[in-house]
Amino acid sequence: MDRSKLYRRFRTLLIANRGEIACRVIRTARTMGLRTVAVYSEADCDAMHVALADEAVLLGPARARDSYLNVERLIEAARKTGAEAVHPGYGFLSENADFARACLDAGLVFVGPTAAMMNAMGSKSGSKALMEKAGVPLVPGYHGEAQDEATLWKATEKIGFPILVKASAGGGGRGMRIVRSAAELEPAIISAKREAKAAFGDDRMLIEKYVDNPRHIEVQVIGDSHGNLLSLFERECTLQRRHQKVIEEAPSPTLNPAQREAVCAAARKAAGAVNYVGAGTIEFVSDGKDVFFIEMNTRLQVEHPVTELITGIDLVEWQLRVAFGEALPLKQDEIRLNGHAVEARVYAENPTRNFMPSVGRISTWRLPAETGGLRIDSGYREGDSVSPYYDAMLAKMIAWAPTRDVAIERLNRGLEDSDVRGIVTNIPFLSALITHPKVRANAIDTGFIERELAVLTSAAPAPSELELCAAVAAVINDERKAVQAEPQSPWQTFGWMPVGRRQRSFSFRVGHGVGVGHGPELKVTLNYGSGPSTLVVGERELAFAIAPRDGGFDLTLDGVKSQVAAVIDGHELYLRTRNGRFDLHWVDPFGGESEEHVGEDKITAPLPGTVVALLAEAGATLEKGAPILTLEVMKMEQTLRAPFAGVLTAIKCKVGDIVQEGVELAVVEPLAE
Repeated sequence: MDRSKLYRRFRTLLIANRGEIACRVIRTARTMGLRTVAVYSEADCDAMHVALADEAVLLGPARARDSYLNVERLIEAARKTGAEAVHPGYGFLSENADFARACLDAGLVFVGPTAAMMNAMGSKSGSKALMEKAGVPLVPGYHGEAQDEATLWKATEKIGFPILVKASAGGGGRGMRIVRSAAELEPAIISAKREAKAAFGDDRMLIEKYVDNPRHIEVQVIGDSHGNLLSLFERECTLQRRHQKVIEEAPSPTLNPAQREAVCAAARKAAGAVNYVGAGTIEFVSDGKDVFFIEMNTRLQVEHPVTELITGIDLVEWQLRVAFGEALPLKQDEIRLNGHAVEARVYAENPTRNFMPSVGRISTWRLPAETGGLRIDSGYREGDSVSPYYDAMLAKMIAWAPTRDVAIERLNRGLEDSDVRGIVTNIPFLSALITHPKVRANAIDTGFIERELAVLTSAAPAPSELELCAAVAAVINDERKAVQAEPQSPWQTFGWMPVGRRQRSFSFRVGHGVGVGHGPELKVTLNYGSGPSTLVVGERELAFAIAPRDGGFDLTLDGVKSQVAAVIDGHELYLRTRNGRFDLHWVDPFGGESEEHVGEDKITAPLPGTVVALLAEAGATLEKGAPILTLEVMKMEQTLRAPFAGVLTAIKCKVGDIVQEGVELAVVEPLAE
């Protein structure tokens, strides 16, 4: 094929994606002087990536299949705007060979590998056969074309439990199930096929021996059209939940220099088997002694920033230069490893509710400045809405330092300095995870988060005297701002009164949300007026003063000054003191709050979603925790279970129903005592 059709210089780039990665590509493209075109769905009309691009084209309705996965509309968007090239980002159509081929047929440069390379390496089963031929070590398994139940069962018997049932196409943990017994095999295959079909349009499965207590190590590779192929060191991605990466770091703290060179050489051999062009990742699983090839991702990875920070290379820039037809600017022996980088994925999800995705409008968006070795890649801003239709990742926070320990400290400080309101995020969970002693000691495997989940999602420590006083100070500081329009008012001076002293009572609960909070009300009394102002907590009365500053205030209690980061949104308070992060709810002083909330015994839709499976029949007697039905929410399946032992008296939905948040789906009545 004429290479000028595949690789050539262009001026206008269409980004066939959304969110954080679309913003990331746009920023680098602009520094290279390129004009950028965004695409968006009806749900994303006000999204950040749309605002950043030079032009933007509406693709269609919110559902991905009607917008971001619609190849014809993407090609038409390129034609309308004069785009000469397409960057697919990650997810959606980034590993879809038909899309890459359609771009070429339309005269567009596809910023990535060719369709043939995708077909060879994008299929987990096909790539394993290719790697076996190339001499790359493989996990024992079945990756054949036959997909009938008898063949899969026979393969499982030969491999032996535990096994991993995995979608042949796609990634991100979707269509993947661990099976430890014969009884689990059939439902696991059915569920994995259904999820894979919904996510990738392909329900073919492969089976692998499941490596207990494994580590996940991957190598970044990139090749050009001149025959150059480089590895850019490795990343450790062992901290995962539901087979999705949560924390990534580079280089791997597990490998010594000799092991590093061996795994990078294996990665180059794997990519070289298809003369790979573009950025990609060779993924390995390790049992602590050996490494085995598991798959290749023929695209840029979410976690690529950690590689960029330890090499000083902009991978998106290199992708674009390769697409221009240029040779890679460095040789293998010119790539240098510098320091250590750690990345945390910030998601709109609730770790205390089994990581249920959270949707809504972002009322507060405060992330730290990108200084001191900290980098933020985000796709959202204050005022943006988080939709139920797409992946729930909001941003990535990446820290670099000369050593791993310092990088972790920088990342944790960045997380502690962050606050996002209006939705629930996993920021406190991420902070708890990276400060866990076993994570610090690198004593982990891919099952670590599941084993330590109770500890990682445990309630925050009870607020001390300092936090309760800081909460009062936050309310007062916020009220001061409301009268700043009257600079001559004596009320600008806190506690000013023409005569006498007054008291004001405050009540708080741990947690946030109207009527949410838990535990007893925590009371603080403010004494003010003539003379020094004081706060009374329990039996102690403390003199205090407030000095506002950016992002919070200085609070002085009995002569000790503390820096407090604070955000107040109505009655919701976020505080960070020397004792850590605290969420408090200021109880309505006028008593207008209701303590009622939806009981856990109601089987309701936690978010908008689609019913994809009914797992029990009306009239069935259920044990506590028994599965009732499965919803597809934000491209992931969520199983709703019986909250107690009882009888399933009614199911109020059917497979295929699109349900809204809060809709009752089933009725369970407790067993008579």
